Amino acid sequence: MTEPAFGGEVSEYYQRFRRGYPPTVADALATAFGLTRDDVVLDLGCGTGQLTRVLAPRVGAVLGMDPEPAMLDQARKATSLPNVSWLLGADPDIGALTPALGPRRLAAVTVAQALHWMDHAKLFTAARPLLRPGGGVAVVTNGEPLWLQDTAWSAALREVVSSYLGTPVHRTCGTDDASQTRYADALAAAGYAVDAQVVTYDASLTVEEIAGGVFSAMNPSQLPAPEERPAFTERVRAALSPYGPLREQVRVRILTGTR
Repeated sequence: MTEPAFGGEVSEYYQRFRRGYPPTVADALATAFGLTRDDVVLDLGCGTGQLTRVLAPRVGAVLGMDPEPAMLDQARKATSLPNVSWLLGADPDIGALTPALGPRRLAAVTVAQALHWMDHAKLFTAARPLLRPGGGVAVVTNGEPLWLQDTAWSAALREVVSSYLGTPVHRTCGTDDASQTRYADALAAAGYAVDAQVVTYDASLTVEEIAGGVFSAMNPSQLPAPEERPAFTERVRAALSPYGPLREQVRVRILTGTR
């Protein structure tokens, strides 16, 4: 998908249909980096704030940074927490935070379901001077894409989406084992102590949630016209109807690099 990837109506679908994170994910990050109410965390590539919101109660402040203004607009509408600030920027911009932080350092830089858009090796190196001792970088993925899971309903969905786009869909968004290994190796090369864990949970899905999730991953130019979206949803419904109640086993992969 080409840029801008998440502008316009796509950001609305992202806010409505992208999964949130269970509290156990925030627990894992708090333990990994010893987070306290005195700490500041940068949630880079924050999107509409799914991870930002669960981190906020654990720390003094969270900076949610994203390069897409529409995503930040949706995040502001969804979140009114007093210790959350939204910043326009991308991974090459994190060095500009140094003057604003002053003598303070970040406790963590989190990247949730967004690292595949970034130059991860440069980011891991650039983040180190911003981190306090014991702080670090966390790469978080919230399950595999809906259309790439090892279930019959996901295979049926993949056929619908591929037919609509006119090309096979295969992007893993950094959730695959090869990407996770590549990120872990880059963290180690940048001097971090690397650890990994998985949080799992079970989720039910409706056809409307699945179609909305697909729309949230499209470039605005790929999004069906408003009058065509009900028909797309009905194609998804027809393809998935043989598979009964739709459920998803979600694996939240948490890869941490500690300074």
